[in-house]
Amino acid sequence: MSWSRAVAQEQHHLDNQAERVRAHAQGVLDNTAAALRGLNALALEPCSRQHVRHMQTLALRDRAIDEIAYVEGGLVRCTTWGVPDAQTSLAPPDLKLSSGASLKLDAVPVVSAALRMVAVRDGAYSALIEPGRFTDVVLPDGVQLALVLPGVGLLGSVANPDLVLVAQALGGGTLRLEEDYLTSVARSSDLAVVMLEPQSEALAALRREHWLWLPLGAVASAVLIALVVWLSCWRLSLRGELAIAIRRREFVLHYQPIMDLRAGTCVGAEALVRWARPGRALLRPDQFIPVAEAHGLITDITREVFRLAIRDMGDLLARDRNAHIAINLSAGDMKDLGSLHALHEMLRDTGIAPQQIWLEATEAGFLDVERARATIMEARELGHIIAIDDFGTGYSSLSYLQRLPLDALKIDKSFVDTIGTDSATHNVTDHVIEMAKSLRLKIVAEGIEHQEQADYLKARDVDLGQGWLFGKPMEAGDFIRFYRRHGAGAVRPARAQAA
Repeated sequence: MSWSRAVAQEQHHLDNQAERVRAHAQGVLDNTAAALRGLNALALEPCSRQHVRHMQTLALRDRAIDEIAYVEGGLVRCTTWGVPDAQTSLAPPDLKLSSGASLKLDAVPVVSAALRMVAVRDGAYSALIEPGRFTDVVLPDGVQLALVLPGVGLLGSVANPDLVLVAQALGGGTLRLEEDYLTSVARSSDLAVVMLEPQSEALAALRREHWLWLPLGAVASAVLIALVVWLSCWRLSLRGELAIAIRRREFVLHYQPIMDLRAGTCVGAEALVRWARPGRALLRPDQFIPVAEAHGLITDITREVFRLAIRDMGDLLARDRNAHIAINLSAGDMKDLGSLHALHEMLRDTGIAPQQIWLEATEAGFLDVERARATIMEARELGHIIAIDDFGTGYSSLSYLQRLPLDALKIDKSFVDTIGTDSATHNVTDHVIEMAKSLRLKIVAEGIEHQEQADYLKARDVDLGQGWLFGKPMEAGDFIRFYRRHGAGAVRPARAQAA
């Protein structure tokens, strides 16, 4: 963290420096062009004493301009030095500036052919500028600077920058030679500034950051260690409480309606287990199921869920063969046929058909494919419907569809949430639906919360759906009343039938 912040601070400082150099260099070009436009507007006799004196005054007043020349017919007629002995022709410019003026690199002064300067031309005048004027700024030690005219050449430089690095920076490439460099590029319509600084220059800022972040890191570590110790103790104590809760049968089921999207009727529910600890709030399954799975208690909880579902919904399921209850199987249940045989014994003489108990398994239960296949085959032989739950959240779900004899597929809520959004995964839902159709699987969509989602899924012939749009998980009595109002056929109370 300290290093990242130190580098970020140094990068910010470098960006500010680059922008300052760009503004200075662009200002030199713009001010020079403005001065030449002013000369063009004067009505003075060319190369007269008054004309030459006026050019001299302007050159003295403008710190950037070293020489001004009056040009006529492509020849230098006079300069701030007076009228030359021999007329000199001007080479064509290299670049048209945004101000309307033009620029020539490596221009040669009339008074000294050995010098190389930059010429800014506008109308009948040409101003010569020593290249160092563009980079006349104070830079931190170690910083390299290149002032570039894109497509033309180097206008100026400081500290002999590596031109290969400059070219890479202008192209947006990564700079890696002997060490990493911080780079900053500032651009305008006429020029680009490239600044390079070794990351080692950020070490000074790193030392400052250490004084802030190392103490905070120590405090955060202490808090994290305390949290881990507390969580470990809590999980260990929770394991003991779970074992007692199983013996005392402290679990209850809530039921979330499952709707036929085409008919708009309720066809069943998913049974969701809750831990009703005496004197405390209900615990959701995600708060204790992982502990139960880690300590071999999950199959006992699954059998308790079977018992509660048959007790709560036995009368409804026996009266209405179109209704079903979906129950989740854990990874441990997929490895042990004992839970299936226990369910088979519980259903005996209840009047409930096996196909009214749907068994749902998540991808974790399919990691041992051959054992999972044997469990699924046994469940189907007993008459149960088998569904893969939370489909699409694992890396290998697609292969399971072809290798396992499944009956139904449940689309995970995370994909339903992307319906009607610009999420990167919003098209996955359509692919899952088409895949399930091609394999002749019944499709159930989870987590439907908005009518737009329901309409979208219905338009794509998704069979069933569940979510808060239709109903939240509810206690057994509330669900039975819900089903009587929204089921395909009203289930009459026992008294009414007896009458």
